Amino acid sequence: MGGRWPGYHAHVVGSHDERPDRPLWERASIELLGELLGASEKPDDDGAAPVRLDTTRGPIEALLHRAAGGGETAVLWAPGARGGFGGPADGLYADVAQELAGRGIASLRLDYRHPADLDESTLDVLAGIWYLAGIGRTRTALVGHSFGGGVVISAARYSSHVRAVATLASQTLGAEDVVLLRPRPLLVVHGEADAMLPVANAELIHGWAFEPKRLVRYAGAGHGLRECRAELRKLLIDWLTESLDEPAAG
Repeated sequence: MGGRWPGYHAHVVGSHDERPDRPLWERASIELLGELLGASEKPDDDGAAPVRLDTTRGPIEALLHRAAGGGETAVLWAPGARGGFGGPADGLYADVAQELAGRGIASLRLDYRHPADLDESTLDVLAGIWYLAGIGRTRTALVGHSFGGGVVISAARYSSHVRAVATLASQTLGAEDVVLLRPRPLLVVHGEADAMLPVANAELIHGWAFEPKRLVRYAGAGHGLRECRAELRKLLIDWLTESLDEPAAG
């Protein structure tokens, strides 16, 4: 198949991706995703299990926070242009992921194969979404910081498993796809003292989006959002829990 990822013809292994009733755009996104050749897990010190998704485009590293009990909900956390697992605000991703796990919501903290490459990173997020679906977590919220904000908005258009999207100090590249997010909820967060990406980015993204949407600006907070860590932590926990608890719209 050509197009956005030319020369990429592999498919995801498993019966769940062979349903003929899937929308054409979703079946196309699966074809673009690449073959998931396997995943391995080993518990880590912070309660997260390192997961390696072996795909035909190379391995994707991730950390899985399994949730207590069963359930279908999960959050996928996407980093900025440098990659890694920590996220903004001094390891906020791991902190919130652990809290959500106790509420029955799993988390996958994802690293990119090629940080700063929007198209390849979008594929990585799609692989993460389909991995979560494969372990029964079929209702997923996406959270992305900085470059990752554009990535998660871009990825959301390709999967009906995505139920909500949150951006933190996001770039606008890739975020134009936010017009395709409706009727899924959007949370846009930005620090008013961000010297790397201006708060105007958040206003643009929020303006492009349809309802339901929410814009939160933190006075005095920079790009890393450390100055508003406690407030942001509570906001994400509450918003993600509420958004994933809502029935599928449309």
